[in-house]
Amino acid sequence: MKDWTKHLPPMSTLGPLLALLAACAFFALKTDNFLSAQNFSLVMQQVMVVGLLAIGQTLIILTAGIDLSCGMLMALGSIVMTKLATEMGLHPLVAMAIGVGATTAFGLVNGLLVTRIKLPPFIVTLGTMNIAFAITQIYSESQTVTDLPEAMTWLGDPVMLLGTPVARGVLVLLGLYAAVWFALTHTAPGRHLYAVGNNTEAARLTGISTQRVLLWVYALAGTFYGIASLLSVARTGVGDPQAGQTENLDSITAVVLGGTSLFGGRGVIIGTLIGALIVGVFRNGLTLMGVSSVYQILVTGVLVILAVAADQLSQKQAR
Repeated sequence: MKDWTKHLPPMSTLGPLLALLAACAFFALKTDNFLSAQNFSLVMQQVMVVGLLAIGQTLIILTAGIDLSCGMLMALGSIVMTKLATEMGLHPLVAMAIGVGATTAFGLVNGLLVTRIKLPPFIVTLGTMNIAFAITQIYSESQTVTDLPEAMTWLGDPVMLLGTPVARGVLVLLGLYAAVWFALTHTAPGRHLYAVGNNTEAARLTGISTQRVLLWVYALAGTFYGIASLLSVARTGVGDPQAGQTENLDSITAVVLGGTSLFGGRGVIIGTLIGALIVGVFRNGLTLMGVSSVYQILVTGVLVILAVAADQLSQKQAR
């Protein structure tokens, strides 16, 4: 009886998975078309931007940090790449690379302030969030960038998969989750990241360069935010300077619901994807039921509190 339990996912992943399945079962009973392939494709498209931001957020939270700037960095990256392509006439691929480079540079700055000056991640990213917002508004003059080249919206176009149209960006999202899962579970840098999150001083005493780990984590998170800019632009077809104002909280919600501990060192990246899907399924299902968006936010808030309370209880039991 004990052997089969070894093949089950860890409880931090199994719990969110069961919650996702329960939510799907509930909305399948309450609505007529929730279980359709087209609706699931829509849910994936709706969560692909936040899901990608949540990858970078997961890496940072695993080190016991937090990033409040991710949404505004995404908005900055989208404005940089779209304006360079439409107004400066740069090749779309070059413009997109510069946009991703800009968000990566901001991530690197976050990492330097955390590691070199020893500022708390909350304060650092709160500051860079406001800086990124101001730069975005100034550079864009608070105007939406339109008439984008096709190369910038290519990821938003659908491809047929098992007879269902699926946005290319969704496939990019799933591929990146698979790559990050492999890196975290099968490579030395991934193991070092978990070690730093569990106990920074103990990791340092074993020979791990904790500052270097934190630095590349923040820089890599910035890169993921830049890729999220690509998906945001592809999905909406514009560069929107008002985008990203709630995505930082949405990404944290996905990470927490996915079972990653805010205390660092515990969690799996696949859980984050499940957490993003939980939020997407609830919002989609409640919309199909005709429930006001205000109540959707209410439900999301309750879910976050429950997830953090469960994390706090498990942390106390571990002690």
